[in-house]
Amino acid sequence: MTPPRVAFFGSPAFALPVLAAIQAQFEVVLVVAQPDKPVGRGLKLTPPPVAARAAELGLPLAQPKKLRGNASFEALLRESVADVAVTCAYGKILPASLLEVPRFGFLNTHTSLLPAYRGAAPIQWALIRGETVTGTTVMQTDEGMDTGPVLLQEALPIAPQWTSLDLADALSAQAARLIVTALSEVGHLSPTPQDEALATHAPMLTKEDGFVRWGEGAAQIVNRSRGVAAWPQTTAFLGGARLKLSGLSRAEGQGQPGEVLAVSEEGLLVAAQTGAVWIQTVQPEARKAQPAQLWAQAAGVSRGSRFDLWQPAAD
Repeated sequence: MTPPRVAFFGSPAFALPVLAAIQAQFEVVLVVAQPDKPVGRGLKLTPPPVAARAAELGLPLAQPKKLRGNASFEALLRESVADVAVTCAYGKILPASLLEVPRFGFLNTHTSLLPAYRGAAPIQWALIRGETVTGTTVMQTDEGMDTGPVLLQEALPIAPQWTSLDLADALSAQAARLIVTALSEVGHLSPTPQDEALATHAPMLTKEDGFVRWGEGAAQIVNRSRGVAAWPQTTAFLGGARLKLSGLSRAEGQGQPGEVLAVSEEGLLVAAQTGAVWIQTVQPEARKAQPAQLWAQAAGVSRGSRFDLWQPAAD
């Protein structure tokens, strides 16, 4: 079989290893990424990492603002004569009219063992919910949200110390391997429908997802911190002041939720509903991060001080 010509749809740095693996073995006839966006204090218009890499490599590049009803982009995809399209963290929903353009359709690399964790943030929610295994799925894209039949799937154990940044790196490498296998066998893989009864969801994170819930157990607090490490990061409040926390780990300890049990070179020891949490680093708003002990001494925080309790609003 002649190697398929590939159109690649992706945007963030996560997708770069997948693009590199495809380009090493197949002809990439078109790269599609999100439009450039203002970045930083100067709001400089900046291309997403995949668009920047495509430009460096001299690959044909498109950055449509929308896909639905975009006849000119659909014509461009047809003119590329791609046999198959691959999406990896592209960030836009594909209309049905596009899915039918390549003769082998669209393949999507998704960072979970579907049907678990469908949606925008599977890496983050797997960590927040304390999963010890996740993985990568290559699926045939349909009109639903990660509902297409599974073509390939591979599990990945989650190391206890991994944050969302570490897990993303591991899954990106895994996705790069799996998509090469899928493309090498495109048209000959047996699609397996997903079991809807087993589906779970991983919605896009909000800033509040990073807020510490001291009324939860220590393990839950640490898992949430691992999941939000990239964004929005772990946030706590003390006397109404917003603080970014990092370097959280479980510990023995007992007290009222949010109560400071100790201040030492190890950091701050804070009670959870069950157990306690060590905090290594604290960053007050508009200031640099600093060792928790130094911050506590300067802020007058000592044993018996209490972090504010925060609860999510009822649905």
